[in-house]
Amino acid sequence: MKLKQALAGVAALAAVSAAHAQSAHTLYVTTGWFHFAPQDSSDPLTIDSVGGRPVNSPIPGTGASVGNADTAGVSLGYFITDNIAAEAELGIPPKFDLSGSGSLSPLGKIGEARMWAPAVLLKYYFNKADSKFRPYLGVGATYVWFTGDSITNQTLTQNIGLIGTRPLAPLGLAGPGVQTSVSTTNSWAPVFSAGFNYNFTKHWFAGFSLSYIPVNVTANLDTTNTAGVHVRSEAKIHLNPIVTYLKVGYAF
Repeated sequence: MKLKQALAGVAALAAVSAAHAQSAHTLYVTTGWFHFAPQDSSDPLTIDSVGGRPVNSPIPGTGASVGNADTAGVSLGYFITDNIAAEAELGIPPKFDLSGSGSLSPLGKIGEARMWAPAVLLKYYFNKADSKFRPYLGVGATYVWFTGDSITNQTLTQNIGLIGTRPLAPLGLAGPGVQTSVSTTNSWAPVFSAGFNYNFTKHWFAGFSLSYIPVNVTANLDTTNTAGVHVRSEAKIHLNPIVTYLKVGYAF
């Protein structure tokens, strides 16, 4: 009899501990690993201006691509109701490698930058608050910007004046002494997300999410020779990353 009572007590305690794992007014925090997989394409490199004079001349066959990146991240969320939660996500800025595509492919890696993309999401969770498995759909927004932008390929730096059908070498924009810098534009973008949490106890859970961020980024290149002749060019990149997040969390 005592053994049966003990087992019943353990079962009751387990039921209580699992109840209301993610109910209204629950605050939670997660940490885990983000993987960014850009589904990228780009418009041709375009010469915008030479010596301050507008040109707006695209260079056919040129382009750029962005590699995958990984980083650690955190999120902080709050259940407004048993089924609706608001969440903020932030990762350590991952470093992306920028490579040439099309006629620029032989150059390989041409630059790098770190991307900041904090996101705010509103999520709808299915199943009851005390369910162990809770899938969800989410929608939100992110603001994307880059730091540490740099051109790392000296071949590109010293020969940008020879790219395309209208060489700029006569202006001295090829060879030693030519300097090229890069900067990227900032952009707001929507975030679409789907995922699930699995509750181990009232407090501890693990989860996985898959998000899509349709975002365009423009890389602006500024090239100057030793005589001070300045050329401004740009490449518009359709970044559109798919982001996965594998996480473990704690609900308070």
